[in-house]
Amino acid sequence: MKDKIRENGRIHTTFNQTETRTGRISSGEPNLQNIPVRTQLGQELRKFFVAREGCILLDADYSQIELRILAHISGDESMRSAFINDEDIHTQTAAKIMHLPVEMVTPQIRSRAKAVNFGIVYGIGAFSLAKDVGITVKEASQFIQNYLDTFVGVKEYMNAITQFAKENGYVSTLYNRRRILPEINNSNRNIQEMGKRMAMNTPIQGTSADIIKIAMVKVAQRLKDEGLKSKLILQVHDELIVEAPLEEADRAAEILGEEMRNAAQLSVPLKVDVNKGENWYVAKG
Repeated sequence: MKDKIRENGRIHTTFNQTETRTGRISSGEPNLQNIPVRTQLGQELRKFFVAREGCILLDADYSQIELRILAHISGDESMRSAFINDEDIHTQTAAKIMHLPVEMVTPQIRSRAKAVNFGIVYGIGAFSLAKDVGITVKEASQFIQNYLDTFVGVKEYMNAITQFAKENGYVSTLYNRRRILPEINNSNRNIQEMGKRMAMNTPIQGTSADIIKIAMVKVAQRLKDEGLKSKLILQVHDELIVEAPLEEADRAAEILGEEMRNAAQLSVPLKVDVNKGENWYVAKG
């Protein structure tokens, strides 16, 4: 890492726009997007990333952006309603799947619903879900089936996008960026199944990548237009980090949140959490 320090005493990464097939920006030499969030080591490493003297770091993160995009694209009314009413999507999912009142949803049941919510458009199977949340394959299979029976819009989206990919050989993001998918018509069943998973996921993850890029442009331009010295310094998937002089911090945080929330107009609101701190660990909240 020492050889990555520039004359200004700071570490700079290289961003690549075309390395990932979903369109996400990737980071390399060094990869600053790959510092684990939940491990003790990752948390300690983040403490080394500090704002320059007289400045503070602003960390803004989209909340559940891929699920919100899924709600928009699929048009599923139950999912859309949860986001529009600012409800806990995982608790609401668990309640609907298990036919329980919200107050009876335990952390364990919520955890299972969360795993399905985040895994469904990656084609999560019963075996993977069972392993992730510690239940039997039979229980996991029933859980997934209950999910698809409940969130009919999501099920219809998955079927429709898979069929479209088979017939046309590609899928698109909401911004019409295409991903060619020869895998979906491959004679090898395993490759074909991989193609189906990519067909379901690409419009979601790809649109998320498009939105964060739009947000980056809007944030940087707005900071410049208002004559602020604050700078956008890092992007980590759904997260943007701005370094702001202390006297500008509140205004820069407002701009950061506003521009990220308004980067796309979906049928559900985009929610953004903005935090401040003298280093990346604190700012991450």
